[in-house]
Amino acid sequence: MKTFDSLCNTPERREIRDAIRAICDRFGDDYWLEKDRTHSFPHEFAKAMADGGWLGIAMPEDYGGAGLGVTEAAIMMQEVAHSAGVFAACSTIHINIFGLHSIVKHGTDEQKKKWLPSIIDGSSRTCFGVTEPDAGLDTSKIKTRAVLKGDHYIVNGQKIWTSTAQQADKIVLLARTVPIEECKKPTDGLTLFYTDFDRSRIEVREIPKMGRHAVNSNQTFYDNLEVPVEHRIGEDGKGFRYILDSLNPERILNAAEAVGIGRRALEKAVAYAGERVVFGRPIGQNQSIQHPLAESWSELLAGELMTLHAAELYDSGQPCGAQANAAKYFAADACFKATDRAVRTHGGMGYAAEFHVERYFRESVVVRLAPVSREMVLNYIAERELGLPKSY
Repeated sequence: MKTFDSLCNTPERREIRDAIRAICDRFGDDYWLEKDRTHSFPHEFAKAMADGGWLGIAMPEDYGGAGLGVTEAAIMMQEVAHSAGVFAACSTIHINIFGLHSIVKHGTDEQKKKWLPSIIDGSSRTCFGVTEPDAGLDTSKIKTRAVLKGDHYIVNGQKIWTSTAQQADKIVLLARTVPIEECKKPTDGLTLFYTDFDRSRIEVREIPKMGRHAVNSNQTFYDNLEVPVEHRIGEDGKGFRYILDSLNPERILNAAEAVGIGRRALEKAVAYAGERVVFGRPIGQNQSIQHPLAESWSELLAGELMTLHAAELYDSGQPCGAQANAAKYFAADACFKATDRAVRTHGGMGYAAEFHVERYFRESVVVRLAPVSREMVLNYIAERELGLPKSY
């Protein structure tokens, strides 16, 4: 099957793709199948990416990063997703690419010097504590509280879907420091921290889930966690605004990853369709097999181009909220359809773990759900681009 590397339209971008592909090729389907089966974190893959210097692709050069843009990060993450690890491989390193943007933009020079190099070189691992069971996407309604006591805050509450909490030694944590009833707007009074993941004060409970078994998702409970004032990012009460800075890059990278997963599944389906002979001819000769796969090729190409457009807008400093959300929406749907078609192309063998496409399918489901649902994307576009009344 031919590949279409539209994002890699310069020699430098092709070098990024080829270098990432060379690392990912060392970790094949059997490696990731075993990690999925045993629910084992892919430490070897994480180390290989860190040793290659890729965890800081979008971080400032002053702190050991490459200083490149979201477009280059999207190329990288699409290639990671295109590998045998699909979304689990992406989730192993995802937070390094976008999750610390609030520190880059709002942290002090001292904080950046202290925190960023260890994340970039892989010697430290962080997780993201924002979502809560009762708040969901309505972040203003989170209940985790941080109360200032002298030179530190005391944090109590809980978070959910905290990925890599089993391995993390740091956390980006959003908590309410001013009661919502005392704020002018519900989104005021939230404060963002980057602090130690103190397991004597944080309980971690893994969430059994459908896919991406190699990377854990967790509920986390905070019992009088002490957070020094110097671990606060920016000003007290402005944390919601700070996390918004990460949303568009996150959407763009999710879209790139969805395209990569879909392409991986499509390639497996095409290969099987060309080899599997039934009634005396390859099943790929049948239009009932050809047409769905051709549709997926077209849809994934469109998703990739939408992603490129949104990334270029972001890197040039232009508004890109609608484009980033639309790219994520379209690419996630294209990915889901491609993985579903890959399973069905394989027939009964698509249900077998040894052919791997069932794992790709399971991991494709989450890209339609998180970090923002399809329905919330449509709400955003309807309100912001079509001028329709807010529906929530």
